[in-house]
Amino acid sequence: MFASLKKIALGALFAVSAAAAGSAQAAADPVPAPEFAGIENWLNSPPLTLASQRGKVVLVDFWTYTCINCIRTLPYVAAWHQKYKDQGLTVVGVHTPEFPFERSTPNVQKALERFGIAYPVAQDNRYATWDAYRNQYWPAVYLIDKQGRIVYRHFGEGNYAETEAEIQRLLAQPG
Repeated sequence: MFASLKKIALGALFAVSAAAAGSAQAAADPVPAPEFAGIENWLNSPPLTLASQRGKVVLVDFWTYTCINCIRTLPYVAAWHQKYKDQGLTVVGVHTPEFPFERSTPNVQKALERFGIAYPVAQDNRYATWDAYRNQYWPAVYLIDKQGRIVYRHFGEGNYAETEAEIQRLLAQPG
């Protein structure tokens, strides 16, 4: 239990510093994106795999519904989903709880309604996907190219125009 609390405390600390920094980076060496792992529930969608999304651009957004920095990014993520879903973008929210009450599926469902989130959301209560991505931040965006490689990361708020430009660039590439 102590290790779990330590992970949560460190995650919150990193989320604050990442949000302040708003760091973004293109992956110098694209690496294969890890598959979604340990997902307890899929909301707004049947279960997805990255393998099933090959040939599409995938935006993976790590968030949790009480994180103010995450709440501020949600309108951008939702807008990208709406704008680019018919052009080959799949947005997947990976809801990874910071606090125990955020593990509740009904609570997450209420948050999806409140924020108007219509894209697929994976409930990562055990941090399995979080760990597979070696993620340390809320919010965190990972862009995966059509070949299934992580090619861009952004931690924290901001860099919305840069992230959207990267989405457009990836969508324009041949499949």
